[in-house]
Amino acid sequence: MKKIKFALLAFTIIGFAACNNDDPVEEIPDNTKSVIINELLPKNSENGSDPDGEYDDWIELYNTSDEDLDISGYFLSDSKKEITKWSFPVGTSIAAKSYLIVWADGDTTQVGLHTNFKLSADGENVVLLTPEQELINLVEYPATLVEQSWARKPNATGDFEWSVPTFNKSND
Repeated sequence: MKKIKFALLAFTIIGFAACNNDDPVEEIPDNTKSVIINELLPKNSENGSDPDGEYDDWIELYNTSDEDLDISGYFLSDSKKEITKWSFPVGTSIAAKSYLIVWADGDTTQVGLHTNFKLSADGENVVLLTPEQELINLVEYPATLVEQSWARKPNATGDFEWSVPTFNKSND
């Protein structure tokens, strides 16, 4: 009976560990990334308003290439377990060497790009994937105070750090 209980316990632990694998698919190499997460603001009250004049949380993407990019069908999420939480609508593109703001406010009924999730000021992660669910970026950020963005420095290439928000422009 002890062997059966031990076997059940071991099976349960192994099964639990397998089910709770919180890592998404392997990240694609840096030299193949053309669109990246460049900055995010998880607690916004005065830096960049959406088309309705609301100061929502935002995620800034940047197109590092010299060509306009169609990102229709790409995914954004705030969960490593639910990586396809929100998809960019058909016709979404980013101009060459330009920025695109996505509002992380949970209100998909508004005009513009509004995700079905909000960013947590307590810290979490943001995941960007291709339509084939290849991981482009996994950005993990710690808890923040109001009006601090988690931004790449130098712009588009550097490590992330807390910064004064640079809504829709270079982080340098």
